[in-house]
Amino acid sequence: MRLDLTPYRRSTIGFDRLFDMLETNARGAGSENYPPFNLERLAEDRYRITLAVAGFSRDEIEITAQQNLLLVTGRKDEKAQANAAFLHLGIANRSFERRFELADFVFVEDARLNDGLLVIDLVREVPEAMKPKSIAIKTGAPLAAVETAPVDEAKAA
Repeated sequence: MRLDLTPYRRSTIGFDRLFDMLETNARGAGSENYPPFNLERLAEDRYRITLAVAGFSRDEIEITAQQNLLLVTGRKDEKAQANAAFLHLGIANRSFERRFELADFVFVEDARLNDGLLVIDLVREVPEAMKPKSIAIKTGAPLAAVETAPVDEAKAA
């Protein structure tokens, strides 16, 4: 399925990132789902990603946080596996790359590997300047307008 968002791009302003994300997800919809993961909402501004990374050590996993993107990669040494004489290989120990789109002001708070599960805790911290403010309403006459110096029309021309 091909998703064409061109008509919407022409008639909207400032939604480029949203359309890019939709197109990327549509392209990757049929892609591999390894490693499996859970997304969990712990509180209003707290989230958790849990990835099943059995067989990976801490040194083989890398987590990179960029603006609005969390990238988790796992690199296995292919040569070490090639030398092993497996009778059955049922545990997927292949390299992976998993991308998570993050909302604005979402940051990685903690990442831990325990019992084959990589747990990444995220927190949303909206800066004070971006939070809604309640404005007190006063009574009385409005403040006097600030007088400006008269403009010299000869200098302005």
